[in-house]
Amino acid sequence: MTKGLVIKNTGSAYVVLADDGNEYSCKVKGNFRLKGIRTTNPVAVGDHVTINPGADGSAYITEISPRRNYIIRRASNLSKESHIIAANLDQALLIISLSHPATSTTFIDRFLATAEAYRIPATIVINKTDIIREEPDGQEFIDAFAHLYRTIGYKVAECSAIRNEGIDDLRNMLKDKVTLLSGNSGVGKSSIINALIPGLNLRTSEISTTHLTGMHTTTFSEMFALEGGGLIIDTPGVKGFGTIDFDPHEVSHFFPEIFERGRECKFGDCSHRNEPGCAVREAVLEHLISESRYASYLSILEADANHEKYRKGF
Repeated sequence: MTKGLVIKNTGSAYVVLADDGNEYSCKVKGNFRLKGIRTTNPVAVGDHVTINPGADGSAYITEISPRRNYIIRRASNLSKESHIIAANLDQALLIISLSHPATSTTFIDRFLATAEAYRIPATIVINKTDIIREEPDGQEFIDAFAHLYRTIGYKVAECSAIRNEGIDDLRNMLKDKVTLLSGNSGVGKSSIINALIPGLNLRTSEISTTHLTGMHTTTFSEMFALEGGGLIIDTPGVKGFGTIDFDPHEVSHFFPEIFERGRECKFGDCSHRNEPGCAVREAVLEHLISESRYASYLSILEADANHEKYRKGF
């Protein structure tokens, strides 16, 4: 038996960097999958595990050490299963683009809410700023977007991976930390990682000119070491971010500005939908809470409610 760190998920196996310095391609023991874990992947990149290497070169993961934290999303729209994106994180960076393709605020807010729920500090990284600035009022658009999230309390960084702008700032942000990098397909996540780690040469792809959406280039999650210290976890680009297992009464806790304003509501259990004396809806009307953030909040409540409707009768 030996201890190790899961550094890659290949779909059929997990690559573990063992304490002896060797890498092992590991399977998961069959009975290990039957411990009531409702996830598509019982093991995640970032997990600290115990493995049992065999004489024939095979190896099995026999135990997962307790996780400090993890971040998950719904495996599919109609699934009650979750997918663990990564484990044992110091922070998460959500890579977005404001055009070519534009990342939806719903996606951003669901990711941020999930990070809040699992107590993982999150930073928004706006990539492709060079493209946006070439558009009419492009810089004003960047500034307005950044202002919205900074006033809530989130860090917002700006970069252009193609022009190597802002990369040193990101490198400093990542130093000596375990960081999840996530985002939609096509936002330039692989290009940013290539800029951070010269010579890595992760595959990148063009944007679909028909739909202005990205095409998947990263197939499985993988951890990479930064030269100056720190580890980053690259994950496959996703089109949507489905939340799972949120208590409807707690969703507002994961929207800091809604939670704060909700203290002033007439009713302590206000859902901020149609109750009288709702301070949150009043703040939205007064533009003290952004309409997009409020819409994202409602979308999580409605998605969970609809999901339960879909599941009935099965």
